[in-house]
Amino acid sequence: MKVTRGYSGQALRPYPVGTIGNFDGHHRGHHALLQRVIETARKKDGTAVVLSFDPHPVKILAPHADFRFLTNEHEKLARFDQAGIDEVVLVEFTQAFASLTPELFAEQVLSKGLGLKEVFVGQHFAFGHKRAGKIDDLRRLGEQFGFMVHPTPPVTLDGGIVSSTRIRQLIMAGQVAQAAQLLGRPYALSGIVVPGEGRGHALGCPTANLPLPPDRVTPADGIYTSITIVGTDRHDSVTYIGSKPTFPGGTRGLEVSILDGRYDLYGRMIRVELIDRIRGDAQFDDEDALSRQIAIDVESARDLLRRYHDNMGT
Repeated sequence: MKVTRGYSGQALRPYPVGTIGNFDGHHRGHHALLQRVIETARKKDGTAVVLSFDPHPVKILAPHADFRFLTNEHEKLARFDQAGIDEVVLVEFTQAFASLTPELFAEQVLSKGLGLKEVFVGQHFAFGHKRAGKIDDLRRLGEQFGFMVHPTPPVTLDGGIVSSTRIRQLIMAGQVAQAAQLLGRPYALSGIVVPGEGRGHALGCPTANLPLPPDRVTPADGIYTSITIVGTDRHDSVTYIGSKPTFPGGTRGLEVSILDGRYDLYGRMIRVELIDRIRGDAQFDDEDALSRQIAIDVESARDLLRRYHDNMGT
């Protein structure tokens, strides 16, 4: 997959078919939209193109907003590649770019810049300065500048539209299993393992510690079943997210304990896929009470993960 930064003078692709958006999370709705782009491009021996933005528009338009992401840029590009997209065009989102009228956006970016022949977008797509352009405007401008517009209905699941906003809400409520249904995969957090306080060893459950990325959506505090990926190896695990209220002065973080053995993971990059929530966080009277609860949590995790693998056929 080709990654291009900027759209100026790039209108030389064979029959470009494109879509536009941030695609945070790359959920089932995004996947359905991308598949329509790819299938159309393949039928025309063309190029499947995604126009996306870096940084995310919210960083420019609302810099002080506490906005959290479901994916980082590396993860998002990897998902485009896996889906079969031929080229991702990343446009630097600036105040000047945000000020483009719908007409200038259609002419300068979609037509002259990308040379798009067909555009697939959601039914409620909005574009241009202050999101003034709507789907009917895009259709009109497409006729003017030579590209077809295909409004795409949203994907619905469990009585609601699949959206990044809905997924963020589920994750922040600790409902990671429900979020996974909308994503099409478990929600995951990655990072390099850092030294912790060593309490896990003393409590009979050694853990690897990950700092929580400040710009990523973080699940509600509690205990989760998880699968931890180290290199190409996948390990059943149990994950704690919280500030360790049993011990004073704790800072919020993520600790994961691999269930099939003990590993030295300091300095290693790991990925933690969150499968389901066992319980919320709690404060215990002493370390013995906490240790007893950890043993219960580990057994619960083993049982839930057995069922998960049976259901998934893994």
